[in-house]
Amino acid sequence: MTAEQIAQALRKRIGDGLLETAPRGRTRLYLTINPAVVVDAADELFNALGGRFVITAATDQREEHGGFLVSHFFAFDQDDLYVALHARVPEDAPRIDSITPIIPGAGWSEREVQDLMGVEAVGHPDPRRLVLPDDWPEGLYPLRCDFSSHDRPEPAQGMEMPMKQAPEGAVMVPVGPYFPTQHEPESFAVFVEGETVVDSDYRGFYNHRGIEKLGSCDLTYNQIPFVAERICGICGFVHSCAYCMAVEEAAGIEVPRRARYIRTIFLELERLHSHMLWTGVAGHIIGFDTLFMQTWRMREPLMWLCEQLTGNRKTYGMNIIGGVRRDIPDDAHDKIEQVLADIEREWSALTDAVPGDRTLHARLRDVGYLSPEMVRETCALGPTARGSGAAIDIRVDHPYAAYDEIDVTKCVEEGGDTWARTLVRLAETPVAIDIIRQALARMPEGEIRAEITEEIPAGLQGIAAVEAPRGESFHWVLTGEDNRPARWRVRAPTYANLQAVAPMIQGDVLADVPIDIGSLDPCYSCTDRMTVIDRRSGQMRVLTRDEVLASR
Repeated sequence: MTAEQIAQALRKRIGDGLLETAPRGRTRLYLTINPAVVVDAADELFNALGGRFVITAATDQREEHGGFLVSHFFAFDQDDLYVALHARVPEDAPRIDSITPIIPGAGWSEREVQDLMGVEAVGHPDPRRLVLPDDWPEGLYPLRCDFSSHDRPEPAQGMEMPMKQAPEGAVMVPVGPYFPTQHEPESFAVFVEGETVVDSDYRGFYNHRGIEKLGSCDLTYNQIPFVAERICGICGFVHSCAYCMAVEEAAGIEVPRRARYIRTIFLELERLHSHMLWTGVAGHIIGFDTLFMQTWRMREPLMWLCEQLTGNRKTYGMNIIGGVRRDIPDDAHDKIEQVLADIEREWSALTDAVPGDRTLHARLRDVGYLSPEMVRETCALGPTARGSGAAIDIRVDHPYAAYDEIDVTKCVEEGGDTWARTLVRLAETPVAIDIIRQALARMPEGEIRAEITEEIPAGLQGIAAVEAPRGESFHWVLTGEDNRPARWRVRAPTYANLQAVAPMIQGDVLADVPIDIGSLDPCYSCTDRMTVIDRRSGQMRVLTRDEVLASR
């Protein structure tokens, strides 16, 4: 469908509720609607027209418009089109109908809007806190403009968030916040009958770092890429790239082709070392430490290569608005080719051995099943979605950087289980090697960054998405005054994929839960609180920061 066809379908559904239509080229459509028709509009985009829900954002515009901007984003992947659905709600009535009852994958983002901006999602089926800690004071919303990033509110008492109750006859087993096979903090309450999982609950965001707040209040446009790179400890280049692309789109900055090729090369180098890291960790989770040691040994020369090219093994510091900060010299091509050849040879031997390994089949087949219908409902992404037959790959569907000039193979499996997700990552690794080789062979001459001579005007919007190793990383930027964004919204792929955990582990035995969750390649944040369970009463509660400090 084209942007105009989507606008016409929405106008037919909601009539005068469609207040403004603003297409930008053929790949972006910005719509402003009456908040009273938001559920009908979202239903039309998601269910009637088949769009994919991406994320929800809220922006404090009380000073300019006397209220808050609530934005729902949708992707039409087959048409290379992103749609933003904007609605303004007044300051004295900060509420809007929830779209979660018709789009389950919107559940977390609407809860986050409630937590951080104070805009209520009316009718949300699970309105509990998501991001804010239990001792955060009521009525204080950190993403509002009148809250400073330097504020440190006094902890409130008696604000414990209720957890799900175990179904009748089931027992709650905690997985996290610290768990041997999960290498970052997370907290799953897994409800089991005997050894079988019947339900689960999740509590995360233990140490929210306020990166979006810093990006809207304290940092300038060209300071943010270095903070964006620290959103994820593995795919940081993805986020700095996506942020820069969003600003470049908003401001109409044309990035030189050579810079686009350099970005493509580093995005695929990042995919390579991420998939190799995950394969080793997956082996470790199921006790197959030979696989862990071998893949991490293969990965190390790649990390040395990244250090030679950028000065750092992982945090490259390459991206800047308008291009990249460093070139890839021609005399480095042979070294890159040598490292790729070595990885390709050893990875080929590994992928020949893995499919026939009985231990891996026993642990990975027919567990962690995620149906194609559930992928759509939860809005899962990346290898998680492609392992269930959903051929979503942003490199192909919404080409960016130099992917419009490079051949990319989508790696898709139909099994829907942990084994299928493993096969997707194994197949994507040689594809990444091929993409790097294509980019090196076709690398154009020229500048590596655009010269920006004028200040970026306020009030412009930019959308960018990058296919991270875990799936689509989505960034939306609304430009502002003082050389900084008015709003910067980030959605990492794990944010979507974690919402698929509950249906994915249901029906499995408890011993399969760690590798089921691990098959998402989840990326959690750090933690500063812990869950305590009284063995006698079975009661569970979350300790406040002060209680943790007092126990040291």
